Amino acid sequence: MTNFVTAQALKAMLSDGGELALLDVREEGAHSQSHLFYTVPMPLSSLELQAGFLVPRLGTRMVLVDAGGGFAERAAAKLTTLGYLDVACLEGGIAAWEAAGYVLFSGVHVPCKAFGEYVEHHYDTPHIDAEELQAMRQAGDDLVILDSRPMDEYQVMNIPDGIDCPGAELACRVHDLAPDPDTLVVVNCAGRTRSIIGAQSLINAAIPNKVVALKNGTMGWHLAGYELERGQSRMAPPPSAAALPKAQASARAAGERFGVPRIDRATLAQWQGEAEVRSLYILDVRDPAEYAAGHPVDVANAPGGQLVQGIDEWCGTLGARIVLVDDNGVRATMTASWLIQMGWDVSVLESGLDGFEMTTKAPRQGPAGIGQAGQNEIEADALAARIAAGSVVVIDLGPSRDYDAGHVPGAWWAVRARLADSLPRVGEKPLLVLTSPDAILARLAAPEASQLTAMPVAVLAGGTEAWRDAGHELRQGLENMADERDDTWLKPYDHPGGVEDRMRAYLTWEIDLVDNIERDGDHRFRLFT
Repeated sequence: MTNFVTAQALKAMLSDGGELALLDVREEGAHSQSHLFYTVPMPLSSLELQAGFLVPRLGTRMVLVDAGGGFAERAAAKLTTLGYLDVACLEGGIAAWEAAGYVLFSGVHVPCKAFGEYVEHHYDTPHIDAEELQAMRQAGDDLVILDSRPMDEYQVMNIPDGIDCPGAELACRVHDLAPDPDTLVVVNCAGRTRSIIGAQSLINAAIPNKVVALKNGTMGWHLAGYELERGQSRMAPPPSAAALPKAQASARAAGERFGVPRIDRATLAQWQGEAEVRSLYILDVRDPAEYAAGHPVDVANAPGGQLVQGIDEWCGTLGARIVLVDDNGVRATMTASWLIQMGWDVSVLESGLDGFEMTTKAPRQGPAGIGQAGQNEIEADALAARIAAGSVVVIDLGPSRDYDAGHVPGAWWAVRARLADSLPRVGEKPLLVLTSPDAILARLAAPEASQLTAMPVAVLAGGTEAWRDAGHELRQGLENMADERDDTWLKPYDHPGGVEDRMRAYLTWEIDLVDNIERDGDHRFRLFT
């Protein structure tokens, strides 16, 4: 039987000091339209793959949220099957929350975005607008522009002459990029949050240079009528032998100011032993390339700048312990200094990577054995023959972004959690084949689909990746949509039209978050004088 909590009871939980996993089981795009401040997206469609990562402790108090339709109840049943012991649903969903007089938010990573605005508002982070920066560039002034986003975002568009230096890398790598204290350091991102946090990080680290955030980032630059570079790959190099001690000193200064706790391996072992009574996340905050070259076994990569930008991608339990690791303490300490201000219980492992068993394998998604190959699988060549003969229906259950970028020709796109609604739209053939990028999601969905249709159901062996690797054609575009595309939130510049208006609306949304979180009253942000 499903347990329910009222909006009033949930509101009380948010301030009672206990652990709470507040999970929105709708698709990310639907979540982004309207949700509670601290809800973490964990779509029903991929729940088995995300639950253990986002909520590692089976005894965690969990409340599931939807907008009706029974998705929370279905998710509760699955989580109970997976072994979770304290699962409830918000009675009446987001409509009941709003009816109780509480605030709903739009957008994604809202607590982190709101925190960025909170930081600028309370710490008066200095900024420079696009027009002033362009004038300084044309005048040949002594400045360096550091883009605090990951490389994949930087390559989409960047400020001319900008160098990619993702958030937590700033304090680590700035000393080589601006060795002269008279050099102005300008930090930007696509919009506001990482510009503000990045600039304030360097200010907090007490580097001798003047530091400013580029107001409204690349969006502001574009809206001012200036050209952006695209496809660049300029990356700030790792700190030199001369710069590393400066970076470590800067990080120590920030760590002392914000009271960053440092723990030893014995304390970590103790906390690991207590993980069934107090949730624990251990995260490697280094650059993804460093992580891929070797990292602690079963420790996820959460690049520091992205962790501050979107902690809900890694940590689904409010009130949990977080331990950050890196190789030299700089990135872990700088990241921890921000998470502490956001209200998280975070510590830095002082011994870094020493003593860990290392691997190059990524941590497993989902419980052991989940999504393994079954008997009803079809190889890519056999599926190609079926498609040529017109004797198969293919449904792609992967992210719509991936489907748009390349899918099996003729395949329909659908959301796993809503297959009951989608299947009647695709017609009937002698065989139904499900696919997803690596086939895991398709394998999880196959038994469910078999209960919904008279067609025999098979899975494309190895998924769409295997189809591509076998040399078969991939078709681009959103051609056969059996369901609403609400599985992903699109950035303003991802839309096919109205980009400038969307940029303006997005920037206004970010700025308004400060007032909205005060009305809501649930944030846990902390001020340090």
